[in-house]
Amino acid sequence: MLFSKRIIWGGLIILAVFAVIGEWYIKEPAANSNHEPPQSSSTMIITSPAFEDGGIIPKKYTCDGGDINPELQIHYVPREARSLALILHDPDVPMPGGFTHWVVWNISPETTLIKDESVPPDAVEGRNSAGRIGYMGPCPPSGTHHYHFQLYALNDVLDIPATSSLEEIQKQIDEHLVAKADLVGLYAR
Repeated sequence: MLFSKRIIWGGLIILAVFAVIGEWYIKEPAANSNHEPPQSSSTMIITSPAFEDGGIIPKKYTCDGGDINPELQIHYVPREARSLALILHDPDVPMPGGFTHWVVWNISPETTLIKDESVPPDAVEGRNSAGRIGYMGPCPPSGTHHYHFQLYALNDVLDIPATSSLEEIQKQIDEHLVAKADLVGLYAR
């Protein structure tokens, strides 16, 4: 009887060891695998130290403040990009197509920072929905609006004049698009 208890306990210990080893074997490959997505053109990111994605845009960058563009940081531009374009758009304005506040293109793909109250060197600013060239800060007529800082990586430098319509610019962006990133800020009056 003593011999059979030792066999039973020994068998249980062996089963426990195999169970632990088996669990480790099953979990180990997953623990060592890289679950981060590979860096590709779909991972381009635009951020701002002035506000978080989905956060409130400070008054300084609106029509109620300094009416200057916020600092923008650009990350993971695809290698195949030859230029970048940036559009600040408010889809919540009650007019067809919303309201575009800023259009900039032919930004160098090496650009990682657009400082506040500035335009990247050699970039072209186009007309906003008010018909003026340059940045026009958020200025909702009422309620909270969503302002999309849309960054586009393009496979070419755009050869279009600053007087081009938003539709012409968007057509060129669509034809040369490599990747897109979106930063959304909120503002209410």
